[in-house]
Amino acid sequence: QVQLVESGGGLVQPGGSLRLSCAASGNILSINAMGWYRQAPGKPRESVAAITSSGTTSYADSVKGRFTISRDNAKNTVYLQMNSLKPEDTAVYYCNANLYSDYDVTLAMDYWGKGTLVTVSS
Repeated sequence: QVQLVESGGGLVQPGGSLRLSCAASGNILSINAMGWYRQAPGKPRESVAAITSSGTTSYADSVKGRFTISRDNAKNTVYLQMNSLKPEDTAVYYCNANLYSDYDVTLAMDYWGKGTLVTVSS
């Protein structure tokens, strides 16, 4: 059984910072890409940032220059440093990982966390 657990969300004022963490656990053999998505009320889920197993990163245009994604492969953990937060960043942030587990060693599958709420408001 694989689990992804996010932490670090909360209430922050505009211009502030937060750091999200997501730890993957369970019968994991290897992890490919990891990423962060978000879903604001009444809007579809959107990709925020992603990082490959070798460390190549990509970002949504709306967060470039403000957010930084990183990962610790030894800990199966991905992070999202969010700076200069804006009210429009308010959303539930979800962690995603594409990985091989002993459930099926031949097929990489996507797993999701349950999400952590980020609220940017004065």
